[in-house]
Amino acid sequence: MAIATARKSKVYTISLPPELARRAEALAQRDSRTMSELFREAFRTYSAQQARRTLDELGEYAAGRNPKGYTEADVPRLIKEVRAGKPRRKLRSNG
Repeated sequence: MAIATARKSKVYTISLPPELARRAEALAQRDSRTMSELFREAFRTYSAQQARRTLDELGEYAAGRNPKGYTEADVPRLIKEVRAGKPRRKLRSNG
């Protein structure tokens, strides 16, 4: 008697235009992968690209919020100044 086990993956149905479907099938065959493996890898790549884009945008935002060029070495002093309610002093130029 066979024992039924719960499926560990979720199944999706997608539709592709004929040309894209042919290209996907050719890639899967070329790389000896199933279509599921191909689409899992495509999603991982897309997800990584989106994460990279978000990090790049955050980096640009952070760079704009640091016009005086604070460094990691400045952080403890800045924290002490803020906590003490003292006005911040100008940083020395490193260049």
